[in-house]
Amino acid sequence: MARMTSSARPHLNRRLAAFGTTIFAEMSALAVATGAINLGQGFPDTDGPEEIREAAVRALRDGRGNQYPPGPGVPELRTAIAAHQRRRYGLSYDPDTEVLVTAGATEAIAASLLALVEPGDEVVALEPYYDSYAASIAMAGGTRVPVTLRPHDGSFRLDLDELRAAVTGRTRLLLVNTPHNPTGTVLTCAELAAIAELAVERDLLVVTDEVYEHLVFDGAEHLPLAAFPGMRERTVSIGSAGKTFSFTGWKVGWVTAAPALVSAVRAVKQFLTYVASGPFQYAVAEALALPDSYFEGFRRSMLARRDILAEGLTAAGFEVFRPAGTYFVTTDIRPLGEKDGFAFCRALPERAGVVAIPNAVFYDDREAGAPFVRFAFCKREEVLREAAERLRRM
Repeated sequence: MARMTSSARPHLNRRLAAFGTTIFAEMSALAVATGAINLGQGFPDTDGPEEIREAAVRALRDGRGNQYPPGPGVPELRTAIAAHQRRRYGLSYDPDTEVLVTAGATEAIAASLLALVEPGDEVVALEPYYDSYAASIAMAGGTRVPVTLRPHDGSFRLDLDELRAAVTGRTRLLLVNTPHNPTGTVLTCAELAAIAELAVERDLLVVTDEVYEHLVFDGAEHLPLAAFPGMRERTVSIGSAGKTFSFTGWKVGWVTAAPALVSAVRAVKQFLTYVASGPFQYAVAEALALPDSYFEGFRRSMLARRDILAEGLTAAGFEVFRPAGTYFVTTDIRPLGEKDGFAFCRALPERAGVVAIPNAVFYDDREAGAPFVRFAFCKREEVLREAAERLRRM
């Protein structure tokens, strides 16, 4: 048999061939083309605190961060991250050896998985999952093993027996996201304790994506997995300034973990972006030191927006899973006589002047996610009211 020549071989690495253009790019382009209200991609339509924006301007003018910042991140930000973890959760991290600044949480996820996963390793991830998880696992050569959160009594819940059954002798790592995008589920203390017990028992590493840590509602509480017994030394915790301070374009994220884990992640990160977001790092350091009143006000503001959109979607005929966290609402379109989320979302901009995301893109089992559609509520209240009215008229 003739050997395939380099010109005949596909240009894209086969591990990534299945991913293509993200659904966010497709739906955002539809929003622009149709003039629809974009409730698809999760970015706010207003900037965060003015004093933090001015802190970035001040850093630029003072020449702080305009050249390459230190590889692990500027000391001011690493110190602020450690102080935030201690103040909020009682977790103590050494800013010099246990904190790493990244180009957003997406790089933190990619660098963590590339560092910790080798070809043949299995990674158990909660499904539906943020789309970069699948791509990062594929780039590392790992095998993705989904454990599906399923709808139950108005929310999506984790089956702990299914999680335990998914762990095999080849499992290297658990990838946990709470508060969970896209379902809005916040894992309970009992669920997290069971995950911790499983990780310790089977000697697993855990990567936790906690970027929505400050957006929890209705009495839910964000509890970092690293705080549970036996988890401090085996958990890589990922945070982000973008979601908490509404400056998603700054791309400032971070990792907190034991020194050996941070060292491994940093070894990969240095060959991805090397460094990023220099002046913005100084601004985020000031943002993390804002008083508790800021974080509570931000949460209340997003809660009000959640309720505006959730009530509007209910009035429009969707089944609504009111989220306990994040700034996304997942809906079931079957009460509208629909069952294909892809077709529904591609037609929605013309039908109603609104853009949403089909949840099926976040599933290995596309059929399991087919009837679910996600809307973002991190928009101005008047925009959400207009979107709700358009959907109601549809």
